[in-house]
Amino acid sequence: MGTYALPDMPYDYSALEPAITGEILELHHAKHHAAYVKGANDTLEQIAEAREKDQLAPARLVGLEKTFAFNLSGHVLHSIFWQNLSPDGGDRPDGAPATAIDEHLGGFEAFKKQLTTATASVQGSGWGVLAWEPLGKRLIVEQVYDHHGNVGHGATPLLVFDAWEHAYYLQYKNVRPDYVTKLWDLVNWTDVSARYAEAAGV
Repeated sequence: MGTYALPDMPYDYSALEPAITGEILELHHAKHHAAYVKGANDTLEQIAEAREKDQLAPARLVGLEKTFAFNLSGHVLHSIFWQNLSPDGGDRPDGAPATAIDEHLGGFEAFKKQLTTATASVQGSGWGVLAWEPLGKRLIVEQVYDHHGNVGHGATPLLVFDAWEHAYYLQYKNVRPDYVTKLWDLVNWTDVSARYAEAAGV
């Protein structure tokens, strides 16, 4: 049975300083993200065992499915997050993603304000996300609660901003908006553009 693995970081832990300290990045990747990977693998094994032993009572299975979704979604979103950031990031996109942002989200500045607000105002823990929504064939900005609260409609995340406290609290304390503002200086638009091209088929 295939298992999930913690991806290597595409840069050193200190590479995103001063926006994100090396201490935070190491804890975030090596501890928090690693815990989601382990949680997904462990829960997948428990589901397989329950299936093999015919122990699929609803109360047990519902709990396992929720735990699996939480951990797997945490793994997926963090894997995107690391690639979305770069020590050489910042500025703004060009080409097809820029055109789509103009068409669907009112231009870059309006989009930037919306994603910033969405990320900074997540209630509790979660993410601000720029995603491709395949039914309407359009870009959307959404809030994802915890890791998977509203991912079921099938939108593909292109740019994700982590709003969990472990992503910023050691450095920014309770001032989440300051952390979100700094993320814009790190956005790897080459990665976002490649994700857009694959999701939108352009």
